[in-house]
Amino acid sequence: MRVSYHGHSVVKIEANGKTILIDPFLTGNPKTDLKAEDVKVDAILLTHGHGDHVGDTVELAKRNDAIVVAPFELATFLGWKGVKTHPMHIGGSHAFDFGTVKFTQAFHGSSYIDEEAKTITYTGMPAGIVFTAENKTIYHAGDTALFSDMKLIGSRNSIDVAFLPIGDNFTMGPEDAVLAAEWLGAKIVVPMHYNTFPVIKQNPHKFVSQLKGCIGKILEAGEGIEL
Repeated sequence: MRVSYHGHSVVKIEANGKTILIDPFLTGNPKTDLKAEDVKVDAILLTHGHGDHVGDTVELAKRNDAIVVAPFELATFLGWKGVKTHPMHIGGSHAFDFGTVKFTQAFHGSSYIDEEAKTITYTGMPAGIVFTAENKTIYHAGDTALFSDMKLIGSRNSIDVAFLPIGDNFTMGPEDAVLAAEWLGAKIVVPMHYNTFPVIKQNPHKFVSQLKGCIGKILEAGEGIEL
């Protein structure tokens, strides 16, 4: 398995001969190395409905005939846009040909905002993702505050790599993410959701220097880890 980071909260997993993208915010993302028109993908996993996470999902899914796996309300909303979806929800898991997906809690919001119409469409509860394939486990926390059930996620899963937001303001900041890393017990922790916009500017080097009992790894856009 290879897992790579592509700016903001975009994560690519290559496993079982398939390519999976999590939260493919590409167009308008100043930190990504990917161009939507060049991306080939078999499955897209979404944590919640905000534009900086759904991103290019509709265009990518239609062009690649990719399946979109998302919380029920978000999957329904995207299905109405002509996308092939598999709805799930928090606590549920499903085995796909590319790997097993389980949705976990996340404490955040989830909505689609139409700036022109000035409308906000509810897209269900936000989630984190535990992804397992080839005997390896990836945890993508999505956008979330620190919550104590991260201890449970860590005790129930042997996490090889955890992607944790550190940007603060909209999600947990570095101090809370350090505690999250401790509770999760992941072997490797990668910071995400920072420096995309001024309001979430953080120093990832300071964050990883404070981690204990795991390897903190800063990945630039396009860099990855072989597992």
